[in-house]
Amino acid sequence: MSFNKGYVFKDGQAIPDDDLKGRPAASDLSSNPTTPIAHKSTVDTRQTSTTSSSTMNTPTSSTSTFNGGSAPTESHALANADHDIKGAAQVDHDEIEVKDLGWNEHPKDTKNLVGGLRNDDLWLLVRRFNKQMYHVKATNIPQPGGLDLNIADEDEFSPDKLRSNLERLYMTVIIGLIGFGKHIARLRSWREPRRTAAFASAYFIAWVLNLIVPLMFSTVVVLIVYPPSRNIMFPPAPIALVDSKTGGVQSPKAGVLGSHDSVTGAPEKHKGEAVEQEANNFVSGVASIALSSATGKHEQGDPESDPLDATVPDPTNMATVGSEAQGSTNGALAHHDKTKQPMEDAMWTKMRPTMHIIGDVADGWERFANALSPTSPYPKEAPRLKLAGLLVPAVAISLLTSSAMFVKMTMFFIGFGFFGDPINTRALKFLNQKFPHWQKLLEIRNTILKGVPTNAQLTITLLRVGEANKAPLPPPPTSDQPPPDHPAELDKHELQLDASHDEIHDAITADSTEDTSGDAQANKPAKHHHGSRILGVFKGTTKAGVETKLGVDQLRAVAGSSHAKNHLGILPKPSEQTISGPIDFRARYKGTKGWIYISTSATTPCVAFSTHAKKGSQSMTDETLKAVFTIPIEDIKELKKKGGLGWKAKIVVGWATDRNVADGLEIVDKTGTIFRLTAITLREELFNRLVAMGGQKWESY
Repeated sequence: MSFNKGYVFKDGQAIPDDDLKGRPAASDLSSNPTTPIAHKSTVDTRQTSTTSSSTMNTPTSSTSTFNGGSAPTESHALANADHDIKGAAQVDHDEIEVKDLGWNEHPKDTKNLVGGLRNDDLWLLVRRFNKQMYHVKATNIPQPGGLDLNIADEDEFSPDKLRSNLERLYMTVIIGLIGFGKHIARLRSWREPRRTAAFASAYFIAWVLNLIVPLMFSTVVVLIVYPPSRNIMFPPAPIALVDSKTGGVQSPKAGVLGSHDSVTGAPEKHKGEAVEQEANNFVSGVASIALSSATGKHEQGDPESDPLDATVPDPTNMATVGSEAQGSTNGALAHHDKTKQPMEDAMWTKMRPTMHIIGDVADGWERFANALSPTSPYPKEAPRLKLAGLLVPAVAISLLTSSAMFVKMTMFFIGFGFFGDPINTRALKFLNQKFPHWQKLLEIRNTILKGVPTNAQLTITLLRVGEANKAPLPPPPTSDQPPPDHPAELDKHELQLDASHDEIHDAITADSTEDTSGDAQANKPAKHHHGSRILGVFKGTTKAGVETKLGVDQLRAVAGSSHAKNHLGILPKPSEQTISGPIDFRARYKGTKGWIYISTSATTPCVAFSTHAKKGSQSMTDETLKAVFTIPIEDIKELKKKGGLGWKAKIVVGWATDRNVADGLEIVDKTGTIFRLTAITLREELFNRLVAMGGQKWESY
């Protein structure tokens, strides 16, 4: 494996078009003349199938760098800027390839990675980024606000994406509104008399002087411009510790205050995990209610004792079948129902815009949050000043407008909106003809929040920071151990709640009469029911069937079945999950075991697949690491996460075997060639490295 020298790459600049002329496609890269060809394989393409074999060679290109003025997006520019406060991922490490900042170390041993951002906050962003991103495509279209990774208008609907957006909605909007509601409850309760008295005095003085609206606008301006005022006016307190009715102290629903930003107060190993689990249960609960309604579940009308009912699985797991069965018991025949298919089609058609609306609401909330509390490396003052600048004229206008005039103007606009349809229709038609995309120009990401990122855009910028300095960010830590049952750290002296230290201590501490630890729960005698025994037998039978099917797939793969090859290695044993990353990742290509290598020391940074393992300090340019295929990073035009199995099979296999299914990744280069990699142990981390390395402008699908 050899590389031609001459191309200096650090910051992800797109290779100039002149340098791409005459470049062979990734599938046509030939091996070094002095090195025997390692493998020959057929590559699936969208247009044609070609045969390719190569060592990890890449063509030579001229030196290319970008700065803030010529960067593809503002995200690329910020990633390559010189930051005032630097973490371990923001300094030059003088490494030939990349610096391992703790990909396989305990999180406590990991240095601070990004200046001004705690590792727990960084890992929270990366975890949620992994759940949100499924499929990205490179685009040459100018991006709104100068930031890429926006959701494409052509984004297709899927139930899993809807679930992801609903979880985001819970973790951003719903949690924020619950926190705001509890602040209001604290104010109204008079349990913090000095603070409530200050608010009440300001309100009634403004009411006497007819200055309610100017007071409201002025307060918002102060909260935006001067961040310390937020904690003064609204002292923080754990959400689960505040009673929403009385505004006083309550014992968290989880029995212990293990987290500060969750509604239940459930314990967590790392920041944000409790809220993420709540979001998952929130969506599951909504789905369960919907399925129960679809199947006509009405337990109050069931007989008090029915042995048969106890052994029958809950039909809410099969909404459509259960609904048809419930209708049949009432004399309705499903095959005579002419409304079923049209209604299902209409619902599925409307789900795509609904999913987009939910995503847009969550995006808007995240942008406002990142404008009010910016995260490095994004600017801290400019977004706040822009928002405050928009409200200052409102303060001035409200001072000059009487309450009667304000009410009169409001009623006029309501009437004009209701009765002015002919004028509004003609105005919209004119705008659509003269300015076809005027709605896009008025979106908040192109106006008041231009240049302010969503959490996903913030995360990809942080990932690019690491790649620009050859120090990829390590993945969020994971473990199979349950979270601790002891209370989270809490400064009782700074907690401004009307309760003594003993009362707060009793509320945040687990009840000693009820041990909620995992060991205690495991030691409780299990209650055996006929239904659970039947389910256990069914689970064992299913597991045997899965193992038989995978065994048959191995034989079919030897016979040449491409589908069977994609199933090889999808259930890795714990002993097989050896350490990998950040340079090499265990995977399979067309069923063959190997490693995915990412090289930044090459003449052109590339990703390649090889069946030869890199040994110790062996250089990535070693000719013995012969590659099955090599793809220059800048040639990647599409990345798509692929499941190791279909979603139904994945649920069944995971339930029956109690093992994780190793998923895959599809890489598409500029020629349309598809490289489908399977059984990737660290699929999310590989995706994150590839999406952050180059100069592509991505759109999310």
